[in-house]
Amino acid sequence: MSGDVEDRIKELKALDLNRTSCKRFWANQLGGLMATAAYLQMQEIRLAAALTSLARAQVWMLREQLLKPGTRMVASVRRIVAHLPQLFPWQSDFLHIAAALEATGG
Repeated sequence: MSGDVEDRIKELKALDLNRTSCKRFWANQLGGLMATAAYLQMQEIRLAAALTSLARAQVWMLREQLLKPGTRMVASVRRIVAHLPQLFPWQSDFLHIAAALEATGG
């Protein structure tokens, strides 16, 4: 149990939660809040990945494998469409996670 908590702390540090490089308190506070929001979003993605090969992946692995590939994003007023590369190795996992997060196919 305590190893799991330590892993979550490492993940928060990977998202630069402990970074306070600005001289102003409110700027650092905003950075901490944004890192926390990003971490919470990654936790939702992790929960959605429960039945995939990424079920036990840490935040940095989810970010590297799902969010960083060269995906072309097209935004309109009503939706955001992600165009994945043709040779994307985790495409089935990505589609499963998107469906679990109630994303609709286009």
